[in-house]
Amino acid sequence: MPVTDVQHDLDALTLTITADFAAPLDRVWQVYADPRQLERVWGPPGYPATFVDHEMAPGGRMNYFMTSPEGENYYAYWVITTVDEPGGFTFEDGFALDETFAPNPEMPVASNDYAFAEADGGTRATFVGTYASAEALQKVLDMGVVEGSTLAINQIDDLLAS
Repeated sequence: MPVTDVQHDLDALTLTITADFAAPLDRVWQVYADPRQLERVWGPPGYPATFVDHEMAPGGRMNYFMTSPEGENYYAYWVITTVDEPGGFTFEDGFALDETFAPNPEMPVASNDYAFAEADGGTRATFVGTYASAEALQKVLDMGVVEGSTLAINQIDDLLAS
């Protein structure tokens, strides 16, 4: 399993997930740069993602939804702030109200920093989400973000092997 460490820090307002992949840096980058590949791993098993928009550029927006086994859609978005191909990217990650992808003001927004670096013949990925408050971080922790993210990230190995 690629996920090697998960830490959350309510004082620093961060959730950090570290994963190691037995694949070159450029290959791991492609998982995020290609919406069809990203759809195969974004979201836990049983909740496939569909990226409606995918613009991996500063100011770009990625709108997507995940579909539950019961057919219910959950909408969300990313607003890309920086891109350092293949070393990573930063983005704002928020929940959306519906298929309009308007931000849901009732839900937390995370500032995410996804960094990729060569390590031990493969790639180490460090995923850091920073929240506006301890309450916002606790809300996503209570929603199962650690479990869901771990399951999603662990799917990447199968994609890299294909």
